[in-house]
Amino acid sequence: MTEATSQITSSVDALTRELEIITHNLANASTVGFKRRCNAFSKALDAQQGDAETYTPGTIDLNSAFDLSQGSLVQTQRTLDFALMGKGFFVVETPAGPLYTRNGSFGTNENGLIVDSAGRPVAGEAGPITVPVSVGLSQLVVSADGRISSGDINIGKIKIVDFKDNESKLVPAGGNCFVMPDKDIQPVEPENAIVKQGYEEASNVKIVDELVDMIMVTRLYEANMRYVSAQREASSSITSVAMG
Repeated sequence: MTEATSQITSSVDALTRELEIITHNLANASTVGFKRRCNAFSKALDAQQGDAETYTPGTIDLNSAFDLSQGSLVQTQRTLDFALMGKGFFVVETPAGPLYTRNGSFGTNENGLIVDSAGRPVAGEAGPITVPVSVGLSQLVVSADGRISSGDINIGKIKIVDFKDNESKLVPAGGNCFVMPDKDIQPVEPENAIVKQGYEEASNVKIVDELVDMIMVTRLYEANMRYVSAQREASSSITSVAMG
């Protein structure tokens, strides 16, 4: 494989991967707490101001990362809908270990245990949180630090954690959750996280930006194909001349 062919193959692979990322982001534009994914190629496009006309095929960095920036808050008025303002994650308990999510749309199971949409227990500071049978969900009040109460009854405190400078090491675990694969990295208590009851954090996907990126990726793909076509024509001309 020639160097030029290798570079074009790298470019096409990167463009295909970029398109997959963009379509995944768009598909989750309305998913509660969703964090968009981007890669180094997207950043390179921004740096180049998306100039597809002067683009030259070459090796492209495929390293990807999640944009963990804050999404907008949407009021739902549901008692067990919680949104986080600031850095941090809710913790969901599973047999395989804890998962971390920004999706605070919770409910209760038949035993009064507060669970996520998949029925998994939401972690509290002192373990899973159970709402007493005598307390109606509409009576629950959640403070800014995640304490759940009803009148004079203290029910529990939602566990909220942060990974600070290590949050980039989180990897997706499905269901809009993350997992920390490095067991040596332990979460800590967030410094300024605020819990908002009756709200959801919307996806941080900006549809217009994603569509602009999609158009740019399409144009760059076409530029690669034009480059391939030009190389093929040049090769054909050389062959014709050589054969007389």
